[in-house]
Amino acid sequence: MSENEVMRAIVYKKYGPPDVLHLEEVGKPAPKDHEILIKVRAASINAYDWRHLRPDPFFLRLLGGGLLKPKRRILGADMAGRVEAVGAGVKGFKPGDDVVGDGGHGGYAEYASVDENKFVLKPAELTFEEAAAMPMAALTALQGLRDKGHIRAGQTVLINGASGGVGTFAVQIAKAYGTEVTGVCRTSKTDLVLSIGADQVVDYTREDVTKTDRRYDLIFDVAAFRSVSSYKRILAPAGVYVLAGGSMARIFQSMIMSLTGARNMKFLAAKVKREDLLFILELMKAGRVRSIVDKHFPLSETAEAFRYYEEGCTRGKIVITVP
Repeated sequence: MSENEVMRAIVYKKYGPPDVLHLEEVGKPAPKDHEILIKVRAASINAYDWRHLRPDPFFLRLLGGGLLKPKRRILGADMAGRVEAVGAGVKGFKPGDDVVGDGGHGGYAEYASVDENKFVLKPAELTFEEAAAMPMAALTALQGLRDKGHIRAGQTVLINGASGGVGTFAVQIAKAYGTEVTGVCRTSKTDLVLSIGADQVVDYTREDVTKTDRRYDLIFDVAAFRSVSSYKRILAPAGVYVLAGGSMARIFQSMIMSLTGARNMKFLAAKVKREDLLFILELMKAGRVRSIVDKHFPLSETAEAFRYYEEGCTRGKIVITVP
């Protein structure tokens, strides 16, 4: 291959710990009819990426596109960068546009070819790093609170896992809707959750929120490690519980409850919608929501970034920068 046909990317050829991630030279992608080729400037880490690195239980390997080994060798759903080329059918973008979105995979690389319908123009007010931290986490928070939880002004909202990527966006979006927000997190992160607008914080290392006398109109659970049914006792009579993350056992439990007709117990599988990306970006431009970035790692240290993610100490998002 000539120099202009290759790029650097973080590649994984088998499932496993972060050690399976390696920086390699691979072929540079070319955009198909409705794709845009992005020169990636920043990407971020989500639970989605981690679950495709360590796809257990077994069925996740099928969903991830490979039974014994991954079919798609480059992770990284969220990304922000500059359009270098466009496919023949692309009408909404042109070379030189700065964009942000959720391409599903391919972000941990110098270039990515992605579906134009999953990207929007990046506002000049946001850095590439701030933008790349937004798509999947913010979409999950918005769709969980608004579409599943039917959030409205004046409600009491509980956000479990309030200090992580999804949780920090959820706290801010819930406040933007005019609600009273209680965040649940560990001791070392209570200052962060209060700083982004939570009205009060419950430290789960000292108090079990499911055993308090408080009742909530909406519970948004991003870190479900207690029984889903235990949250019923702190739901208001017409309250709604929405699960968006946590242990696989709790996710299965929530899915089953949703399928069996428990209307106030819901499971969220977020979808990439351009109108929702634009809605969130408007909130960010107005200063009502911002990306909380814990650490930046260069592309060459992506494995180290995942090791840090696995420690469970992240405050907000981890961003991968591409020189």
